[in-house]
Amino acid sequence: MMELKILSACCFLMKRMGGFYSLQPWIPVLQTNSGPSLTGLTTIAAHLVRQANKEHLLGSTAEEKAVVQQWLEYRVTRVDGHSAKEDTHTLLKDLNSYLEDKVYLAGHNLTLADILLYYGLHHFIVDLTVQEKEKYLNVSRWFCHIQHCPGIRQHLSSIVFLKNRLYANSH
Repeated sequence: MMELKILSACCFLMKRMGGFYSLQPWIPVLQTNSGPSLTGLTTIAAHLVRQANKEHLLGSTAEEKAVVQQWLEYRVTRVDGHSAKEDTHTLLKDLNSYLEDKVYLAGHNLTLADILLYYGLHHFIVDLTVQEKEKYLNVSRWFCHIQHCPGIRQHLSSIVFLKNRLYANSH
């Protein structure tokens, strides 16, 4: 739920919107001032983006919009709730392959998919060793780029990615 508060602050919406609460610890709910309550991370996040007139974050073409939705679903189904080290490394390996030739998850600009996946992965990435960060080089590059986008990181700790090797690479 913290990421929705951050996104809301990013979009300057807290004063215009109602409050956040949760039916269950993992299911956020937004009570709007003028309508029904909204349930679920991606539903609320998309609503906040639309309310802020930042619909470009949802994708600019039909294909980009579909890819953004795909990554939002990936965030909820694959990232949230997985804490086993094997699951995390499988997830990072798959994401690393996907990001091999990409700067952003969908298209050529920052989208809601990048923002929410960044928030979802932060607690995994912060615990990676230098060697693990190098193993998932494309994820590290993407993550470092997203954390430096204006207004994204907010209160989250900045994660350091070394550019120079401090140890000998043995083959």
